[in-house]
Amino acid sequence: MKTAKSLQGIRILSLSLNLPGPAALLRCRHMGAHCIKLEPPSGDPMRHYQRKAYDELHQGIRVQTADLKTSSGQNRLQQELAKADVLLTSFRPSALAKLGLGWKGLHRLYPALSQVAIVGSGGERAEEPGHDLTYLAEQGLVTGLDLPATLYADMGGSLLASEAVLQAVMHQQRHGKGIFLEVALSDAAAWLAAPRRWGLTQTTGAVGGAHAGYRVYPCKDGRVAVAALEPHFAAALCQAAGVAVSDMRSMLAPATQQAVAAFLLTQTRRQLNRLAAVQDIPLHTLSKQ
Repeated sequence: MKTAKSLQGIRILSLSLNLPGPAALLRCRHMGAHCIKLEPPSGDPMRHYQRKAYDELHQGIRVQTADLKTSSGQNRLQQELAKADVLLTSFRPSALAKLGLGWKGLHRLYPALSQVAIVGSGGERAEEPGHDLTYLAEQGLVTGLDLPATLYADMGGSLLASEAVLQAVMHQQRHGKGIFLEVALSDAAAWLAAPRRWGLTQTTGAVGGAHAGYRVYPCKDGRVAVAALEPHFAAALCQAAGVAVSDMRSMLAPATQQAVAAFLLTQTRRQLNRLAAVQDIPLHTLSKQ
């Protein structure tokens, strides 16, 4: 991934474990930041339950061990804080306070330091227990009994956190002092859920299944994800299927969807891939579930 080195020369200290914090730290590393992470003696839990993910998330990150519940660990922490531009955390506010990392005290000791604090929910709900699944469920993003395909709130939260680091650095450069920014995973889930709130991905929405050109259909030897939403793409799809359509309203008609479905069911993945290339139709074939 090629990115602008917007954080070149910026030093980030992370105490974050598991996924959102390390993912945000890696994003910052890609933007040129010098990234240091202090882990407890037991290590990051992800290193034990998903080593592949841990290794990928920590490429280029300088990882050290420090027990923040001991005086030696606290001394190590203070040494790093004195050199850092941004502190990245993912603890509840009460846990930060116990570790002596409340914002008021930090800002008094290190006025140029900024803190980006990742929490589950923001404000008064910051102490509530939760996880990616509960934040998605709260926003109506969990349907049926199947788990979501990925950890949307965690990964979305990591993007908001890396964005907050950029905001903090800009604030420091303009005002000469640090700032505290809180990033809530529940807010990340709410942001990702916006298209559903707007009705776009509801079953009656154009990208929720109502549009015949934007659906997942079965084909002869698998499935095909069709994204022929724009009029010229929809027209190419319907022409290939032998379906006569006149406007957008036609694409929302159940009869159009049935005709397209019937055509796709006669086609193999190989035939559909060739059709997509020749007729310029956005689609992607998949194996059977």
